[in-house]
Amino acid sequence: MKKYLTSGFFCVCAIIILGAVARFFTPIPNFTPVAAIALFGGAYLGKKHLAFVIPIAMLVITDCFIGVYDSLTMSAVYASFILTGVIGVVLSKKLTVKNTVIAAVVSSVLFFVITNFATWISGFCGYPMTFGGLVLCYEMALPFFRNEILGTLVYSGVFFGAYELLKARYPQLATITR
Repeated sequence: MKKYLTSGFFCVCAIIILGAVARFFTPIPNFTPVAAIALFGGAYLGKKHLAFVIPIAMLVITDCFIGVYDSLTMSAVYASFILTGVIGVVLSKKLTVKNTVIAAVVSSVLFFVITNFATWISGFCGYPMTFGGLVLCYEMALPFFRNEILGTLVYSGVFFGAYELLKARYPQLATITR
C-alpha cells in the first residue's frame, strides 16, 4: 500500500479528485484549485502533456454536472488553463516560492482578462458592445477575480508545499517529475 501512496500516479489521481470535489463544494465562487492544478502539473509532471490534460479533463467532467456558458466563453476558460499549464512548465525551470507566487498571480490575471473579454465579446451577459460595456464587464467580475487569485494562491501553496514536504519524507516520490 505504501508503494501506491508514494507514487506519482496516486498524486495525479488525488489532485484530480480534489479539484473536482472543490469545484462542486466551494462556498466561494471562483475559489477553486483548477489553475493551481495546471501550474503544479506544468512544474512537476515529467509528462508535460498531463499539465494540460488533467485540468481540462477535470473541467470537462465537472462541467457536465455544473453546466456551461456559451461556447466562446468556455473555450476561453479552457484556453486560459492551458496557458496556465505553460506557465507551470516555464516555472519548472526555476522553481522557487517567489516564482510560484508570481506564476499564480499571472495565471489569475490571464484568466480574468481572457475569460471576461470572451464573455463580453460573446454577448452572453448582455453588456453593451462598446468600450464602456467592456469596462463594465471587467468591473462586475472584480469580486470573482479576487476569489480566483486567492484560490489559486491558497491551492498552489497547498499543492506545491505538500508535495515538497512529501518528497522530503518519501524521496521516491520525486519520480513524478521524470
